[in-house]
Amino acid sequence: MIVSFDFDRLRLLWPDHLGLARGKYLTPEKAAAGTAHCVSLFTLGFDRVMTPDPIDGLPDCDARFDTESIRAGWQDGTAIVVPDIVQADGPVDFAPRNVLKSAVERWNDLGFQPKVGFELEAYLFQPAGDESWEPIATPGHYVYGTGASVDPSGTIDAVMAAARESGIALESVNSEYDNGQFELTLAYDDVLKAADDAFLFKVLAKEIAAERGILLTFMGKPISDRGGSGIHVNLSLSDSDGNNAFHENSADDGLSQLCKQAIAGMLEHHVGMSALLAPTVNAYKRLQPGSLCGYWANWGYDHRGVTVRVPPARGAGTRLEHRMGDGTTNPHQAAAAVLTAAWLGVEHNYQLAPAEVMDCLAEASTDVVVPASLADALDALEADQTLVEAFNPGFVDNFVTVKRAEWDRYKVHTTDWELDEYISFF
Repeated sequence: MIVSFDFDRLRLLWPDHLGLARGKYLTPEKAAAGTAHCVSLFTLGFDRVMTPDPIDGLPDCDARFDTESIRAGWQDGTAIVVPDIVQADGPVDFAPRNVLKSAVERWNDLGFQPKVGFELEAYLFQPAGDESWEPIATPGHYVYGTGASVDPSGTIDAVMAAARESGIALESVNSEYDNGQFELTLAYDDVLKAADDAFLFKVLAKEIAAERGILLTFMGKPISDRGGSGIHVNLSLSDSDGNNAFHENSADDGLSQLCKQAIAGMLEHHVGMSALLAPTVNAYKRLQPGSLCGYWANWGYDHRGVTVRVPPARGAGTRLEHRMGDGTTNPHQAAAAVLTAAWLGVEHNYQLAPAEVMDCLAEASTDVVVPASLADALDALEADQTLVEAFNPGFVDNFVTVKRAEWDRYKVHTTDWELDEYISFF
């Protein structure tokens, strides 16, 4: 095995159906051969119960990787790699990264290379003294803040330093509207690399915070009286000459027909894709009117109240910002959902509704909205068979089964269920 730097161990990290980072540590000698995991982990819920019944015989799946993809990590002496999850007959359907690779291939077949950038939001919590957590105290907080007034523990500074040392391009960081919350924007890149970086960054950020006794959470609505945390997927397409295919010089608004079909696809499958982008019970506390998130099936020019925002940049900077994603969704799954819906817009030549002109704080020009709960969202996903067939039927069947069990646990739980279930993971 030839890599450009020495390491004492290799850490495999890959995203599962719950958005968790699975993997193993391997010695350098063992790393060259790869390693196996039990495929039945894809039936696990957060409670570690297998749903549905375990896969017969609990067989292996293999974590395979090209040694050239080994990269620097944030732990001393530890390199990182994001492997492919496969079996003898090919990629494992249940793995979100495999679904994303298929979504990219569909666009490649049309002659385009998807480009993606992720904007993440997260809160910092500190120990409350009774084995629970409370939001960090930042009396001097204000939106678009930097420095000790918004990050008194220096946790965000440490996260930025670790990302830089690990080669993850964290382009900008600032405090958000509510105290204790931050926006963390990653570099725009080819979609698989961008998703890998976002996935690894979420692991890195939580671990660097934990080392300082701080809990960093991407949970969508961890505090009922403060704003929610999302993951915005910024998307564009490059053609075979490297030009931005979403831009059209001759169009009054600078948007190509391809771009408008992509938007139409996202709106046509707005309801069906919500479970993939908002995959927890808690996520639907964030997706409410006036929350500046992807509640309504609408789009607009530089409009933060819509689901698909078209930022003002044109030319090489033309892009679409999809704003529904909850902070708990896996970046690979989120990108796959957005890319698949956009591709369906082109494939079926969906017609685009007019741009939103209302403020969306209390009402919008459409009555199509996200489902009211995770249970309703799972029903809507199954009902959208066009989306299911394009996304991956095997993944959806497994995802819906595990997530329905999650909903059933929520219905009978009598404590503060969301915090019990999610906060240690996200």
